[in-house]
Amino acid sequence: MADVTMIVSALTDVGRARTTNEDAFAVTDLASGRQLEAAGHDLEVDVEEQGVLLALSDGMGGHQAGEVASALVLETLQVAMQGTPPGAIHEQLEEAVQRANRSVWSAAQTQNRRGMGATLTAIFVRGGEAYIAEVGDSRAYLLRKDRLRQITRDQSLVQLMIDHGVMSAEEARRSASRNVILQAVGLADDVRVAIARLELRRGDRFLVCSDGITNAVEDEELRQILTGSGPRAACDTMVALANDRGGTDNQTAIVADLDGEGLEPPDEFETVTSTYEVLKAYEASLGSDAAPSGGARSGRAAAGAGPAAGAAGNVIAELPDLPSEDPAHTARPAPTAAAGDVAADAGATMQLSRGVRTGTWIAVMVAVAAAVLIAILLAR
Repeated sequence: MADVTMIVSALTDVGRARTTNEDAFAVTDLASGRQLEAAGHDLEVDVEEQGVLLALSDGMGGHQAGEVASALVLETLQVAMQGTPPGAIHEQLEEAVQRANRSVWSAAQTQNRRGMGATLTAIFVRGGEAYIAEVGDSRAYLLRKDRLRQITRDQSLVQLMIDHGVMSAEEARRSASRNVILQAVGLADDVRVAIARLELRRGDRFLVCSDGITNAVEDEELRQILTGSGPRAACDTMVALANDRGGTDNQTAIVADLDGEGLEPPDEFETVTSTYEVLKAYEASLGSDAAPSGGARSGRAAAGAGPAAGAAGNVIAELPDLPSEDPAHTARPAPTAAAGDVAADAGATMQLSRGVRTGTWIAVMVAVAAAVLIAILLAR
């Protein structure tokens, strides 16, 4: 196996508004089966033949069921990735997520845990490749050549509305429905896993984070933090900044740097898109047959929206929610943890097309109303 090293750090925090932390993370060396202690410091890891797994899960369900769900997701995923027989890596990863889903679904059948579930975003690094699996809206980003790219796509109601031209990205950030997700691990006996493959380059940096970070910190601020700090300092700054802005949710971040002679250096003219391949896409539609289902925690809900998984063997033309690949960036002071040093967000978000048919508007409004009603009922 080619020489690849990783320097990784992670941090999770309960925030300022909650008494329990339903987020969980794991950094696992699959060669030894050992979960690595990456919290609070920069940990160097040799990426051996079996690979390294970075995983984050954001639980939901209330009454501590969210904590149970996220912990169970990560525990099952880790065991499954170790015990899966050789085969296509993306198939191994998908089966591991399905096993995690079955574990949570089974545990949720008890009375005090009904409706519990969790998001899952995992990056499996092996050799010169990384495989990304996603269920829900916890995000993964790639920083390459000082450019930040989101490499997951939120499986959320507001993202669906953005995709249909009903809502702009800026409106989605302010929407009361921004915490409504279309699916989660453990809410049904089956789950649709989005999976992609990325060719790694020397100097790549990953960020995996929960919505407690992304709802409070803009993408451009994340880019500045990641370009100006090591992994541990970047995690500290993101969490502190989210808390400084209210800390309304649990916050978790994993930052991992990849290096070594086993990775090719980035080419000046190569785009991230050309090294990224969707192996299995999550697709959702605003159809009338959408059947809401799910659980909630502090207003978070999961609502079905006609999901379907589709395979795509070709390199995609455009990654989700991506800024321009123009290397020029507007210079701003990097945010820090101190309140007085936090830079105000600059630049308007590009408005998406709003020419939407009346039928789509009606379907969106029905979906929103159903999701909000579920959240209210489950919060009682």
